[in-house]
Amino acid sequence: MTLAGKGFFIWRVANCEGGNPEAIAAKAVAAGLSHVLLKIADTRYPFGFDRQNRDIVAPVVAALHNRGVQAWGWHYVKGDDPTGEARVAVDRSRALNLDGYCIDAEGEYKTAGKEAAARAYMSDLRAGLPNMLIALSSYRYPSYHRELPWAAFLEKCDLNMPQVYWEQSHNPDRQLERSAREFANVRLVGYERPVVPTGAAYGSGGWVATAEDQAVFYMKARELGMTAANSYSWDWATSAGNQHLWNAVARFDWQVAAQPIAQPIPIPQPVIQPVVQPVAPVVLPQPVAQPAPQPALPSVLLQQWLAAANSANLDALVALYQPNAGHVSAKRMIFGAPAIRQWYQQLLGELLPGGRFTVVDARGKDNSWAFEWRWEKAGSTAQTGKDTLGLRDGRIQYHYTNFSKPGAAP
Repeated sequence: MTLAGKGFFIWRVANCEGGNPEAIAAKAVAAGLSHVLLKIADTRYPFGFDRQNRDIVAPVVAALHNRGVQAWGWHYVKGDDPTGEARVAVDRSRALNLDGYCIDAEGEYKTAGKEAAARAYMSDLRAGLPNMLIALSSYRYPSYHRELPWAAFLEKCDLNMPQVYWEQSHNPDRQLERSAREFANVRLVGYERPVVPTGAAYGSGGWVATAEDQAVFYMKARELGMTAANSYSWDWATSAGNQHLWNAVARFDWQVAAQPIAQPIPIPQPVIQPVVQPVAPVVLPQPVAQPAPQPALPSVLLQQWLAAANSANLDALVALYQPNAGHVSAKRMIFGAPAIRQWYQQLLGELLPGGRFTVVDARGKDNSWAFEWRWEKAGSTAQTGKDTLGLRDGRIQYHYTNFSKPGAAP
């Protein structure tokens, strides 16, 4: 058994869709979620009850199940009472008829003597839930948290759900790649389990994740061959002023199957059109200001992209992408070379015809690049954009564009 698709963590049901179970389930379906993870316990105590001691998680689980969405429970544990924590986990998971159970173990489990607590807890937990999927949710880089008893937890887990929270940064692809690499190191964590990462859909200390972050995170998870990924949290991503985070996750279509790459596509050279001399009478052109020299670009691929864009060479542009690449803008998401070709056809033929692109800034290295561009044409208003590229085997696997021309929908 495994998990597939997109999921969202819920901290407090009351914070989400007014606590309405049917509204929560309907929103999950509309966003294409395959599973929702609800907090069901905290240490040795059940969680998810209102002031009248009514279970407000149970109706949400039922509503999700009625719509074909898996309901998982998550549980913050500290290891001070492993027997009590395992008991409430088993009781709540059985009573709610959950599809899976997620352990949230963090700083308290880094203190001395907690390995024995983890083993006792996991032994009781697995004995009580022998057929349920169990996942561990903890730090993204085990190399930074060696005190946590990774092996004691992962030995009896089916999945690994690291919290890949890129706080104070906007590089989810790099952080996810490193997290996956570290969890594949059995010398570091004891047991390798399929990684189902959880990304940041929240803000902290003045920092807020972006819609672009969400697209890049999910694209990277797909590129790495992961079967599923999650976001934390529903509470934050649907709150006032933050719904762009929910919308970005909802737009990502996990169900689009990646196509195998048959063979590399050669990159055609730009076609240079001959210059036709004007026929007499000759009208002398007015002096035109020469554009500033293009700064040297640090990436060969960016150089190829710029040359292809300025020559409107669709073949050369599409050849820079993997056949199953994804392209994301603020309004939609597309996959595959034919769709990307159609997008460039619209961009260069209708939105920004003619003119000249320049790259005014480029940052990144290896397989991740962010760049800003400017488009200018005599008689037209200059346009600017900011793009992010994720590469695989030297070609673009995902491309996020932050550009919108007034009155158009690229």
